[in-house]
Amino acid sequence: MVKQYDRNAARKKRQKRVRGKISGTAECPRLNVFRSANHIYAQLIDDGKGVTLAQASTLDKGFEGPGGNIAAAEKIGETIATRAKEKGIEKVVFDRAGFLYHGRVAALADAARKNGLVF
Repeated sequence: MVKQYDRNAARKKRQKRVRGKISGTAECPRLNVFRSANHIYAQLIDDGKGVTLAQASTLDKGFEGPGGNIAAAEKIGETIATRAKEKGIEKVVFDRAGFLYHGRVAALADAARKNGLVF
């Protein structure tokens, strides 16, 4: 019998492998991205203290429109960049959480770069 491929388990394996190599600090936090079928989430994490410094998602009250497309990812990238600047953060480490750097993940990263985040 052929065993079915578990995509989420493979993503978790990639995520764990990458997470061992990168970590965020207060000066240079980790920009974590998670995407589901209908929404996308981004947060700035200080791994030293284990706290979230800023977050943005398509579930926020100010967000309008569908949350599972590239346009939504670009809006979230802009939002997380402006919230980071409000906290005095300019440099981050990008954590794609095992997702391919393509589509919505790449759109969010590019929008964050255009709005002032350096990574």
